[in-house]
Amino acid sequence: MADGKKRANLRDVAAVAGVSVATVSRVLNTPTAVTEKTRERVQAAIDELRFVPSAAARAINSGRTRIVGALIPTLDNAIFARFLDAIESQLAPHQLSLIVATTNDDPEREAQKAQHLVDIGAEGLILSGITHSDALYRLIERVQMPAIATSYFDAGYRLPTIGYDNRAAAIMALRHLVDLGHRDIAVLHGPQGNNDRTRARIAGLKDAGLPARLSFHETELSIGGGSATAHDILTAGPAPSAILCLSDVLASGASFELRRAGHDVPGRISLMGIDDLPGSSFLEPPLTTVRLPVRDMGDAAARALAEWVEQGRVPQSQELRPALVVRQSTGPARDR
Repeated sequence: MADGKKRANLRDVAAVAGVSVATVSRVLNTPTAVTEKTRERVQAAIDELRFVPSAAARAINSGRTRIVGALIPTLDNAIFARFLDAIESQLAPHQLSLIVATTNDDPEREAQKAQHLVDIGAEGLILSGITHSDALYRLIERVQMPAIATSYFDAGYRLPTIGYDNRAAAIMALRHLVDLGHRDIAVLHGPQGNNDRTRARIAGLKDAGLPARLSFHETELSIGGGSATAHDILTAGPAPSAILCLSDVLASGASFELRRAGHDVPGRISLMGIDDLPGSSFLEPPLTTVRLPVRDMGDAAARALAEWVEQGRVPQSQELRPALVVRQSTGPARDR
């Protein structure tokens, strides 16, 4: 301790209050099981000794850690910051604490991180997407772990899903550009690998049946990746009339490159994203995008998991709707 004194424990509180250690434990865990007079004596001793109950000891006594885990691809994206903030806000009234682990979209790493969360007593898990390893499924089934998949909606999935239709979000963006007359559209996207959200968006664009010529360009999911890939597109030949980025992160990089190269947006090239990150409305020009209901998803997932953990109520899958947000980065296609 800061003053050099030994931290008080249950025995110290019991000695000062003149009761047994078991009585102190009951006051802390089941206060209605002891008389008001005894509770007052124990509380006075706690205050005098500045006693702080051990979370580990309380977990042993109650059989509850009140911890849930969230497994997300990365913390290097503002969309996950909003998602986690919503989760924590909704867990707080249930006195549940959140531990976050990153997976880098690696199913094996995700399974290892999930095992670590189980080892420290996690009572539930929130996952990203629906692509996971057999090891993770076996773990969830073996320990009967409440687990919810997010960022994807699939009513037939083996776990409850709370998310959105990624195909529909991508088609919504493409339709907006096509309605503006764009036919030659470059699509920027992050690595497909184990990212089922990106794969679904690409599949949606390919299957949309809209009158547009699409070229697909994969890059790292970063501002730098968006900028470098936009540069490659602009220098490889005739520029497309629009660039559709399947993430606002990539769109931010493309926006910076278009300005650096002197291209008029949207007069010469329209630019569009998907996400609606907090900074997207502050780009120049402000970015047209598809808003993903990330905060609503975090709220809903946290509430559903809390009810599952606390009451044993298995949630139903829930679909949340994306929304088109039209700003100044898109405009009518220019005649060629």
